[in-house]
Amino acid sequence: MSANSEVAAILYEIGEILTIKDDRFRSRAYLLAAQRITSLTEDIKKVKDRGELDKIPGVGKSIAATITEVLDTGESKVLEELRELLPPGVRQLMELEGVGPKNAMRLVEELKLSSIDDLEKAAKDGKVRELKGFGEKKEQNILQSISDYRNRQTRFLLGAILPIVDDILAWMRESPTVLRADVAGSYRRKRETIGDLDLLVASNDPDDTSKRFVEMPPVERVVSHGSTKSTVFLKGHLQVDCRVVPPEAYGAALQYFTGSKDHNVKLRTIGVKLGYKLNEYGLFRREDDRLVASETEKEIYGALGMDYVEPELRENRGEIEAAMEHKLPKLIELSEVRSDLHCHSNWSEGTMTIKQIVEKAKGLGLSYVAITDHSKSLGIAHGLDEERLKEQGKEIDAINDELEGFTVIKGIECDIKADGSMDLTDSSLADLDIVVASIHSGFKNDEETMTNRMISAIHNEHVHIIGHPTGRIIQKRKPYPLNLDKVIEEAASQHVALEINAYPERLDLDDVSSRKTMEAGALLSIGTDAHALNQMEFLPLGVSVARRGWLTTKDVANTRTAKELLRLRRG
Repeated sequence: MSANSEVAAILYEIGEILTIKDDRFRSRAYLLAAQRITSLTEDIKKVKDRGELDKIPGVGKSIAATITEVLDTGESKVLEELRELLPPGVRQLMELEGVGPKNAMRLVEELKLSSIDDLEKAAKDGKVRELKGFGEKKEQNILQSISDYRNRQTRFLLGAILPIVDDILAWMRESPTVLRADVAGSYRRKRETIGDLDLLVASNDPDDTSKRFVEMPPVERVVSHGSTKSTVFLKGHLQVDCRVVPPEAYGAALQYFTGSKDHNVKLRTIGVKLGYKLNEYGLFRREDDRLVASETEKEIYGALGMDYVEPELRENRGEIEAAMEHKLPKLIELSEVRSDLHCHSNWSEGTMTIKQIVEKAKGLGLSYVAITDHSKSLGIAHGLDEERLKEQGKEIDAINDELEGFTVIKGIECDIKADGSMDLTDSSLADLDIVVASIHSGFKNDEETMTNRMISAIHNEHVHIIGHPTGRIIQKRKPYPLNLDKVIEEAASQHVALEINAYPERLDLDDVSSRKTMEAGALLSIGTDAHALNQMEFLPLGVSVARRGWLTTKDVANTRTAKELLRLRRG
């Protein structure tokens, strides 16, 4: 864990405990500071060394002192003192979705609990429903939250795994005995969460290659070490399995270990019908065991009469049939995405100036970017009202006057209010190039209310994109109740795009819903929801979702040029 993450985690915990103590002002200050530290693009130690901690937005002298203490000692006296005030078990219960600090305190105090295990037993015994304000439904929700909590202890966000994989591959590929190296499994298919990593290596010297693997710097524990298969655990309990194969069998092994299981079972069944057997060593003719293909995946699919199936599609969702009929789509590529359509600047809660966003976008190879700060209802995010939005527009105009070959698009992420109306006046929205409409509150309303609320926004003539349409936070918050099929239908009819939010904890819409949107004839957009410069690098995650959803270039709005995009608005 980086210094920034460690500091942010401590500040966040302080804020959560202060929430329990009803110290709302200090709680909000610490939670905001934690968010700012998370968004920092440089090592916070360097900021401290320059004596500029209190120049970080949201960090005053008191919080700066806490940060200094954490960086110097690894601990915080403020946090230690606050922890002493909490009964045992409260902090653990706060990890459960939907429980929250105050309910955690109530559950511990009124049911005499000290752990999640205690809470699970109490819920199964029907004791939670007896508490005032809980009831049977909340009790069942708590049991589901406990199940979800245990599941996420063994699964990791794709976005968190990416840098780890980069480091593993860089380490292995530096060895002269490593001819090829890839991480297969659910990582290669770009699933939104990953259980463990399957490293595949081609080598003619398996002993040396395996030795290098178990000696990787991040390895905390070696579970097994053999010449062809080894298993280790990295920090954070991430398991990595390494399989070393000869170069001539690499394609077969890569296909086999990429999966998915359902895809492979169906592929082997088709192979059997054609007189072949397929395993991790190759494709063989059954009658005489003659090797037909093994060096590359394309050879294997080709020998079975299929087009090559991209890894992201290998989920047994019709891709094998499409490959046999030569009807697979040409999936969208990252290089075809021309813009990021969801970025927050320091006009609201972002940490970056508009000029910094421009330079970062240009460095990522983009040709335009949309500035979509929050609107006024989101007070904690310092959202823009109509006057500040006008002022921001003037700054964007001035920046565009200085630019050649790049365009900044004026936008907003406008709150959809409880009644489905927009948070800013129609006249203000009409002056913008792009309006992303999003729900940020009222998640516990019923399905009909939430669906009608979103459809009202879709029918607003100034809305172009619905941001993070289901509101989910992976492993933390379920989607709000929504008739998504109806929302997709209305979006298609009104020519409003639905967003694939590329933020690692969102990836919203997901792959299945993205495909459903595409098949309904609605456009999708990809935006990072970046609040800091490094978060603009999340764009490939959104593209991965699009690829898993069978999307092509024509299905994604921001593959167009800026002029083409503006002509697309509202059809």
